[in-house]
Amino acid sequence: MISACSSDNTSNSAATQTVNQTATNQKVVVRIGYQKAATILNTIRAQKDLEKAFAASGASVTWAEFPSGPPMLEAMNAGSIDFGYTGESPPIFAQAAGNPLVYVAYDPWGSKAEAILVPKSSSIKTLADLKGKRIGVAKGSNTNYLLVKALEKGRVDYKDIKPAFLQPPDARAAFEGNNIDAWAIWDPYLSAAQAATGARTLTDATGLAPNRGYYLAAKSFVDKYPDALKTVLDEVKKRNNWAKNNPTEVAKFLSPQLGIDVGVLEVAEKRRDYGVLPLTEEVIRKQQEIADTFYKIKLIPKSINISEIVWKGNQ
Repeated sequence: MISACSSDNTSNSAATQTVNQTATNQKVVVRIGYQKAATILNTIRAQKDLEKAFAASGASVTWAEFPSGPPMLEAMNAGSIDFGYTGESPPIFAQAAGNPLVYVAYDPWGSKAEAILVPKSSSIKTLADLKGKRIGVAKGSNTNYLLVKALEKGRVDYKDIKPAFLQPPDARAAFEGNNIDAWAIWDPYLSAAQAATGARTLTDATGLAPNRGYYLAAKSFVDKYPDALKTVLDEVKKRNNWAKNNPTEVAKFLSPQLGIDVGVLEVAEKRRDYGVLPLTEEVIRKQQEIADTFYKIKLIPKSINISEIVWKGNQ
């Protein structure tokens, strides 16, 4: 008799929880920031994976496009989006600026997927030759750190270059017009520039930068809607597995959106890695090292602690 009562109570409790969760989800609008070149979120958007996943609960999804990570995280700070994906540097600049964001997963991406390019006829042959040169880079982007570490290796002080802070389309035009001497850039813009201009790779990130990507969420969203966040990450993982095994299909999807040849995009896809992984102590340590480096050369105004904003729900 006690067992029967206990079962009924459990069932009633579960039913009430389901109703309450559905009612809560019906109020949720999950706002995603994405970049066209960011394969996973862009594909999820196009295939309406999240809309399908949230259909039963009544939650809805909106999408906002950004040219790179820094403006995306500015939008997150302004309360315009809840979730996004960037390279390793943008969240460091954002945290230093007081942006209440949270690291929720990382993507291994890979050191071959970013590089510093010079024109094929350039006299620049070594990293030391970058001294005094005008170098294009998206401020606060993943390649901002690559540039810093490359200069260190070449024994060039960061103050002894002339950074030109440009988003990829403007940087490409400046590079082809010989208005910058070198360009720190990531795939697929990297592979496109190599194919179109014959640009030489002065260095990629091997031995210099891990070049990881990070899935990030607004702290308010993580705190208020952890179940919705887990649904988003589940769909990201599913689409990640598809992309990892279908580089040609990914290239065909991205080609018309980016205006880049399928073959060029395949090169980019095949030299990157995929993953949606919880942040390990090693990953956090390396991200902290990047933050400390930026503080040391005054790219960020204060010291920050990465571990303070790592989500524990993805362990």
